[in-house]
Amino acid sequence: MSDQPLLEVRDLGKAFPGRGTEPGRWVIQGLSFTLREGEFVTVVGPSGSGKSTLLNLLAQIDAPTKGEIRLKGEVISGPGSPGLAPGSGGRVGYVMQDDNLLPWRTLRANVEYPLRIQGRLDAAARGRVDALIAAVGLAGFEDHFPHELSGGMRKRASIIRTLAYDPPVILMDEPFGALDAESRMHLQVDLLRLWETGRKTILFVTHDLTEAIALGDRTLTLTKSPARIRGEHPIDIPRPRCIDSIVTAPGFPSLFGRIRAEV
Repeated sequence: MSDQPLLEVRDLGKAFPGRGTEPGRWVIQGLSFTLREGEFVTVVGPSGSGKSTLLNLLAQIDAPTKGEIRLKGEVISGPGSPGLAPGSGGRVGYVMQDDNLLPWRTLRANVEYPLRIQGRLDAAARGRVDALIAAVGLAGFEDHFPHELSGGMRKRASIIRTLAYDPPVILMDEPFGALDAESRMHLQVDLLRLWETGRKTILFVTHDLTEAIALGDRTLTLTKSPARIRGEHPIDIPRPRCIDSIVTAPGFPSLFGRIRAEV
């Protein structure tokens, strides 16, 4: 893992205008942090603290009111940037809370779709898609449509759809929040296995403190809105980690307590 930042967020702020007689309000203000290449960072914070807004800014779905975002040293959002470019030219992937699979496309066609629109769906890319489908236990379901798949299977498909086109940074917005406990645990295991194979840089928003600790190299805590970084907690539990028994790991109770005190 390189010590040089891959992604830098500098004094970021986002304000939404008021409606009618209501004043505008800052949702994010004075927020700064960095991500190193290959790092898995989790983010937790109070409800309504601006976590999803932060990801939308990083993905260039929305523009910041102040501050800047740098990717590999290049300003992609902020003063002097050329304007919004969602996904930053395929360099930032975004796994949202909903799977957002296209209902008229098969599982394989959904996973291949970003590669197809980028003009990169060659034999090597198809081989990568096959490997990812097999890695998350979806082999044999390639020709099924989303309505024929379980919620967990659709979520697996949405994750590997992002991995398939290989962006250097992947954003995840509570991707497992709507799943039952068993499906959630299986997907956490799958995600860690995929991450340890490819070592993508991941920023993962969650409301589940145990999940934040189980997955992350670091956990960032946010203040109430307007959000800024309140704390940073290195997760020193050795990898590979056993997800289903993470709460018994040495140091987990004290780490959980410190993070909980800040949320």
